[in-house]
Amino acid sequence: MIDPALRALPGLPSLIVGRIFSQLSATTMTIAIGWQIYSLTHDVASLGYLGLAQFLPMIPLTFVAGHVADRFNRRSIVLICQVCEIFATAALALAAAFHVLTTEAIYTFAAFYGVLRSFEMPCQQAFLPAIAPPALLPRAQALLSSLFMTASIVGPSLGGLLYGIGPVVCYGLSTVGFAVALTGTLSLRLLHTVPAKEPVTFASVFAGLSFLNRRRDLLGAITLDLFAVLLGGATAMLPVYADGILHVGPIGLGLLRAAPAVGALLMSWGLSRYPLKGRAGLIMFVSVVVFGIATIVFGASHTVWLSIIALMILGASDVISVVIRSSLIQLATPDSMRGRVSAVNTLFIGSSNQLGEFESGMLGTAIGPETAVIAGGIGTILVAAVWARLFPRLWALDRLEDVFPEEQ
Repeated sequence: MIDPALRALPGLPSLIVGRIFSQLSATTMTIAIGWQIYSLTHDVASLGYLGLAQFLPMIPLTFVAGHVADRFNRRSIVLICQVCEIFATAALALAAAFHVLTTEAIYTFAAFYGVLRSFEMPCQQAFLPAIAPPALLPRAQALLSSLFMTASIVGPSLGGLLYGIGPVVCYGLSTVGFAVALTGTLSLRLLHTVPAKEPVTFASVFAGLSFLNRRRDLLGAITLDLFAVLLGGATAMLPVYADGILHVGPIGLGLLRAAPAVGALLMSWGLSRYPLKGRAGLIMFVSVVVFGIATIVFGASHTVWLSIIALMILGASDVISVVIRSSLIQLATPDSMRGRVSAVNTLFIGSSNQLGEFESGMLGTAIGPETAVIAGGIGTILVAAVWARLFPRLWALDRLEDVFPEEQ
């Protein structure tokens, strides 16, 4: 049951519809294009290239997108991106229906989707602080994460099940989901304050980096997630495990992809009902270490049930870090900077996910998928140990409710 205080927040249902159906569509689409490109190439490296294609556009566009998010109406930017996602995914479905979908077309679509996400994500991340007051933000973030993970469970499961019927069904369902997300964003009513007309300069575009350099705890939280997920990118290897190691096929792949989300859902539901009372920094570092251990267990497992349990623990530990990091960033950043700081966070999230997939694909090709996953888990644990020394303010973080914005 949702906390009554959260149910009373105006705009939260519309935000949930926009975010959750967007994630549902994206995960359904991702499972389809990942399986399809591996079926076309039977090459582990192709999975890495797919992640790289989504990540590369973020490098030149992220800081521009953050500046745009702080100068223009964020809701309008998200609407434009979601309309483009509808048309792009519909085109993907048509190409698959007429059997003209090639590996090059899939890479092109992934790159275009990366462009859209570069502009969409910084704006979406700034919505929740405009709806939830600081005292409720951690709980609202945990609730949104739990529903987000529900979509992450349903999406891969649908993708794996429906891929047996055909990729057209997966892409068609994703198109419908993006359309529903658009209706949610359309119904979202946010107070838009016209920002001061700040001149576009090198310093203003990169002001998010300057702000993070002053707030070392925020920088530590973002980079900890970056390197932990970059090194521990076990999910990139799931098609290989499903096909050649665990021998469970596309339906099993959907279950493996859903397992981290199941663990994350259970944990985020618990955090929404029983929010963290203190020692948030220590809890964040412990969760990263557990993430690394779960990655090692998954990498070494040849048993389906053990692999699924390891992935569930991986997802549960990851969501703890996500809730703490997201709440800390939103609470400590003034609204005039949220677009640019969220853009940097988006770049690092993209680095840890898409670039992590590329790293895992390349390392898996070089030393084998199992060795690559195990090495990544060990690297994640080492990163947590080093970051605890480099960022003592993050380690000492206590109550999230006591964090306040620091102006530029």
